[in-house]
Amino acid sequence: MKILVTGTAGFVGFHLAEKLLQRGNQVVGVDNINDYYDTKLKFARLAESGICEELVDWDTEVKSFKYPNYSFYRMNLENKEALMALCEREKFDVIMHLAAQAGVRYSITNPDVYAQSNLISFLNILEASRHFKVQHLVYASSSSVYGLNGVMPFSVKHNVDHPVSLYAASKKANELMAHTYSHLYNIPTSGLRFFTVYGPWGRPDMAYFLFADAILNNKPIQVFNNGEMKRDFTYIDDVVAGIVNVMDKPAEPYKEWDSENPDPSRSTAPYRIYNIGNNKPVQLMAFISEIERCMGKKAILEMRGNQPGDVTATWANVDDLIENFNYKPDTTIAYGLKKFTDWYTKFYSIKKQQEIQPEALNIT
Repeated sequence: MKILVTGTAGFVGFHLAEKLLQRGNQVVGVDNINDYYDTKLKFARLAESGICEELVDWDTEVKSFKYPNYSFYRMNLENKEALMALCEREKFDVIMHLAAQAGVRYSITNPDVYAQSNLISFLNILEASRHFKVQHLVYASSSSVYGLNGVMPFSVKHNVDHPVSLYAASKKANELMAHTYSHLYNIPTSGLRFFTVYGPWGRPDMAYFLFADAILNNKPIQVFNNGEMKRDFTYIDDVVAGIVNVMDKPAEPYKEWDSENPDPSRSTAPYRIYNIGNNKPVQLMAFISEIERCMGKKAILEMRGNQPGDVTATWANVDDLIENFNYKPDTTIAYGLKKFTDWYTKFYSIKKQQEIQPEALNIT
């Protein structure tokens, strides 16, 4: 099976590509390596997968020296012509679309980029799936779509018409666009609402990453909403397991569809929506305490009010994943944060020593 994975220089995309390559799939990775956060980390992820930074050029194939079944292209998915040429050449069986402009708070100050990265790019992915008859399109949505919904745990059967950030609205739009293409062109599509993914090689803009940086460098941690927040933190290995399960089973039309009582997660078209979460929300202050324990150092806390676009709690109902795939997200916070902090301290101690040659970073 040949799989296009977009966003392979990103956190989830990097881990997913590694998993697929290790199980023998042929993978083509795509990423534009933008500077939303430190590109040295993105290049380090690629290096871990055997992609040499000095060979990475726009729209040019780079073969992995580590995995013979892995190729990478630096590409802007807003460039429809380049994407269509790639899909025509490679004839993908599955597209796993993870590339997007991330960040709730960033969408408040930089809204324009979300229209390009999250809407235009996704339209191009849908068009490619349509014209080249992809067997299954799987794409990243977000728990942010639940917005003002206060019913816990969040279920894919809930209404998500009240997003509180443009980022969330763009992800909701992706789900609607996918349904339209599933309905019109019979393309199997599955949307995955991720819940606060964490782990080694993570994103520097995420709270747990910022906390670790602050503790290590004796800087204060800004704790929003005075710490009165809960998150359904989901370890990266559990997320990847959920993705692979869904990817291997293309969405199908729902035979029991009731147009007078529609299920938002299904359709008469081959369309599905799933939550991928841990199903065990954790208090933010308890999460910070666990990072302190893992790093052997107390944090300097700076309590703040709530931030625009934030929700106070997330909690994933994953019943559909359990029923369909026997999904068991069983990684504990203690284990997951220990894996992250071990990687973090090792990576950034070496990074500090090798600032002149960041391409030399290669850490398992």
